[in-house]
Amino acid sequence: MAQQILEGIRVLELGQLIAGPFAAKTLADFGAHIIKVEPPGQGDPLRKWRMLHEGTSVWWEAQSRNKESICIDLRQPEGQALVRKLAAEADVLIENFRPGTMEKWGLGWDVLHADNPRLIMLRVSGYGQTGPKKDEPGFAAVAEAMAGLRHLTGEPGRAPVRAGLSLGDTIAGLHGAMGVLLALYQRDARGGEGQVIDVALYESLFNLSESLLPEYSAFGAVRQPAGGALPGIAPSNAYPCASGEYVLVAANGDAIFKRMMLAIGRPDLADDPSLAQNDGRVKRVDEIDAAIAAWSRTQTVDSALALLREAQVPSGRIYTVKDIAEDPHYRARGVIESVTSAGGLTVEVPGVVPKLSASPGEIHDRAPTLGEHTDAVLKQAGFDDAAIADLRARKVIA
Repeated sequence: MAQQILEGIRVLELGQLIAGPFAAKTLADFGAHIIKVEPPGQGDPLRKWRMLHEGTSVWWEAQSRNKESICIDLRQPEGQALVRKLAAEADVLIENFRPGTMEKWGLGWDVLHADNPRLIMLRVSGYGQTGPKKDEPGFAAVAEAMAGLRHLTGEPGRAPVRAGLSLGDTIAGLHGAMGVLLALYQRDARGGEGQVIDVALYESLFNLSESLLPEYSAFGAVRQPAGGALPGIAPSNAYPCASGEYVLVAANGDAIFKRMMLAIGRPDLADDPSLAQNDGRVKRVDEIDAAIAAWSRTQTVDSALALLREAQVPSGRIYTVKDIAEDPHYRARGVIESVTSAGGLTVEVPGVVPKLSASPGEIHDRAPTLGEHTDAVLKQAGFDDAAIADLRARKVIA
């Protein structure tokens, strides 16, 4: 394995659950050395989320791979002093507490920057470090609502639904990781110092909102939920098949639309000049969707996909995780990898993305047990056995 691109970058992770730790996981996959600080006792709450094996979530194995775990009680002044010492030797510190928490612990930016001018501090929160809502608790579900995502997710006239995953957290984590890389480039390639990266969950989602705001600004248009369709772009929808499943079709390119109409036996629509471009198709989208659905109801998903592939129409089945796990393309691309937990359980987890040709990422270590690396990290920081035993006796560490 070639040297990983972030080897030598030392990251202190103070976050819990998803957003901050997801950013750290992304950096860890490309070689960053992650020291995850957990509270003594239960550790990161993610250890107990969803399905557990021998008391630990299998989600933990994906989220915390390639990391080291140390236990420090941040409520104690001695614990805060320990983190300050570790931050003085770090390249990056990641936290996703409510704004003001780090300052309350004596670990605000002014203090940490004075100790270590090269430190980059990633701060992830619901609403950001400034503004009238900064002190409110913010979880991904609320951020998804504030960013407009929940309003669009669902069927017209029905209650909004969630996407099924904590998109606000992971998308914020990706923005955070991108911010860290930008700040590292500014510091190391351009001779700058460290800086603060302020990532808000709702802003990360809003950044993906495509034409929502321009359409409202220009026309006063408020996009409404549209189920499986993509309003203003046609045809793009999920269509019912004879088996009760759905086939997803994205035939919104001009030439693709014509090929599809010919493939499903509708040359009248294929050759209609008013449907040759998207703006014309949008005006008759209900007619087009009805024509496609009339055809798809006569097909199984497999037969529909075979015909659409032959016609070179972008299409696919609606995957469950079972479909994902059994798909040969996922396997061929290395998007699914296996790890073995500390308890001996082999678990499949999402692989490393993106894929770099010269300096690819890798999963090189399993997720740590709680406090597994406390002694090793503190010894590296200059503490001897007696000092570590004293801190443990006073329950500053575990």
